[in-house]
Amino acid sequence: MTLVHGYVFLRLYSLPLRKRWVGRAVFIAAGVALWLVFFLGLVFGRHGQGVTAAFLEIAGMHWMGSVFLLAVCLFISDVACGFGFLFRKAASRIRTVGVACGLVLIVMAHVQGLRPPVVEDYDVPIQGLSAELDGTTIVVLADLHAGDMTVGPGWLNARVDQVQALRPDCIVLVGDLFERGCDPANMIPVMRRLSAPLGVWAVRGNHDFMWRNRRDVTGEILAGAGIRLLENEWGRMTDGLLIAGVDDLTTTRRRTGGGEATVERALANRPADPTIFLSHTPWMTNRAAEADVSLMLSAHTHNGQIWPFNYLVRTVYPYIQGRYNIESMTLIVTRGTGTWGPRMRLWSPGEISRVTLRKGQ
Repeated sequence: MTLVHGYVFLRLYSLPLRKRWVGRAVFIAAGVALWLVFFLGLVFGRHGQGVTAAFLEIAGMHWMGSVFLLAVCLFISDVACGFGFLFRKAASRIRTVGVACGLVLIVMAHVQGLRPPVVEDYDVPIQGLSAELDGTTIVVLADLHAGDMTVGPGWLNARVDQVQALRPDCIVLVGDLFERGCDPANMIPVMRRLSAPLGVWAVRGNHDFMWRNRRDVTGEILAGAGIRLLENEWGRMTDGLLIAGVDDLTTTRRRTGGGEATVERALANRPADPTIFLSHTPWMTNRAAEADVSLMLSAHTHNGQIWPFNYLVRTVYPYIQGRYNIESMTLIVTRGTGTWGPRMRLWSPGEISRVTLRKGQ
């Protein structure tokens, strides 16, 4: 981000509009100050307390998203003018257009980031599903990141209202639910409002993972709200339908016995009924398909959250958003209900997934 920041300010420094309106000393001071806001927000914002730490975190993250979009548009303008070696007389004008486009995208990203998530519908045929369970609806929430900066109980209450209005048969929470700075006392009453005939189930994401000597905020909130947390295990949702869940694979793969071993443990010794499998990170998909999982629900990627970051995310997570067929298993990767870092999204609105199970092949 420091390199990106430097690139943006070098390009802005060369623009005629800057030379006309902003002096050199003021411009350099502004660049250093904005970099310091980002740096201090990164270092102290997530670990400090009080108004100052919160301001640094919010300002630093939003500046990070904004300078990223400016860099993208300036880079495109640089390519268009051959980095100044082609169309030399027009290079400044082309870069000025790039800055204007970047500012428009920054505004759009903030507007989209503050909008409520949309409801995405999926119909999934499940082999072996009984006629009685045909039409069962599962609503998926993921990547809430509640307690992160501006995402508080008010925002979470509104999402609960959205979910309950869908009248689901089952609700699943697929990880990255709560940031460690949030107060369980504020979140438990909100989460307790989630209810469905076939239960409310959850798995941990990388932000929910338990670390030594760190308070298990997510575990406290889920337990206080009466939500069943699946930790490398399976359970019975109802007669003829199982649900299994695994701890976040991004984290467990770094540990001995993690990754594939945790997936095997979560799916071991279960009956032959259709199985819904919850995994925050969309990895080990082939292993889940080989274990006769009917439907796998994942999250984590946010579909990049801010275009064109999704192209970089795709290099690590090939299944980045939407629906995929892997052998006889269906994989659905939600874009995430909330945001991480800045409240910004571009071309990738937040999502609440509603999955309807259908009897069929």
